[in-house]
Amino acid sequence: MTTHHITSRLGLGLLLGLLALPLSAQEDQQAGDTVWVSDALTTYVRSGPTDGYRIVGTLTAGEPVERLETSGDYTRVRGPGGDVVWVPSGQLQEAPSAQVRLPELQQRVAELEAELEGINATWEERIATLRETLEVRDARIAELEARNHELDGEATSSREAVRDLQARLDTREEDLLLRYFMYGGGVAGAGLLVGLVIPHLPRRRRKRDRWF
Repeated sequence: MTTHHITSRLGLGLLLGLLALPLSAQEDQQAGDTVWVSDALTTYVRSGPTDGYRIVGTLTAGEPVERLETSGDYTRVRGPGGDVVWVPSGQLQEAPSAQVRLPELQQRVAELEAELEGINATWEERIATLRETLEVRDARIAELEARNHELDGEATSSREAVRDLQARLDTREEDLLLRYFMYGGGVAGAGLLVGLVIPHLPRRRRKRDRWF
C-alpha cells in the first residue's frame, strides 16, 4: 500500500471518526451489547486479550460486533460471521459507524431538502400573491390619483366659472344701480324743472260776468 493511499485512508478515517464521535469501551460496560469497530482503520483481532497472542484476522472499519467481555485493554467480541476474537478496546466505539449512519444521514438530508423545497414553494406562492395584491393596490392608487387630478381640474374650472359669474353679477348690479340712479335723477330733474317753469307761466285772467 502506497504512502498516498495510507494518508488518504487515515484522513478519511479521522473524518468519519469525528462524525461518529467514538467512545472507548470501558471495563464496567455490560457484555452482550452492540458496539462498532472504529471507522479510523481496519482492526486486527487476536486470539487472546494481549498483544502477545497471535493475529487471527481483521474486522472491517465500521462493522458492528457483539461485545462479550473486557479484559485489560482488549475486548472479546463476536463478529458478524460468529467468530469470537479479541480486539483492542480503543478501536471500538459506542455510536454507530459512519458507514451505518451515512444512509440515514443521506435520507435525512433528502427529507430536509424536500422540506426546504416545500417551504420555498410556499414562500414563492405567498410572495407572488403579495406581489399581485401590491400591483392591484398600485393600480387602484394610480386610478384614484388620476381621478383626484381630474376632480382638481373640474374644481378649478368651477371656481373660475363662479368668479366669472360673480364678476358678471357685480357688473349687472352696477349697471342696474346706475340705471336706477339715472332714472331717479331724471325724474327729480324733471320735477325740479316743472317746479321752476310752472310759476312763470302766464295766468289766464277770468272774465268778469256781466249782467245786463
